[in-house]
Amino acid sequence: MPKRLRLTRRLNVALSEDAYRRLRKFAEEAGLTQDEALCFLFENFGSVTDDDALPHRLRLFQAELEARKR
Repeated sequence: MPKRLRLTRRLNVALSEDAYRRLRKFAEEAGLTQDEALCFLFENFGSVTDDDALPHRLRLFQAELEARKR
């Protein structure tokens, strides 16, 4: 029997405009709410990310982070 989806945690999340648009698009394409889409992504994080590309993409993001905050 599948696990019941219980949304027990509330999380106030700040997203960039690009990230929010991508979340909305992903949720719409998958036929999910935004909450359900985030649950899916985080529950399946290891299988939806490319283990080889993730560290590289993270380093790029971290390098640009200070400039993006301005």
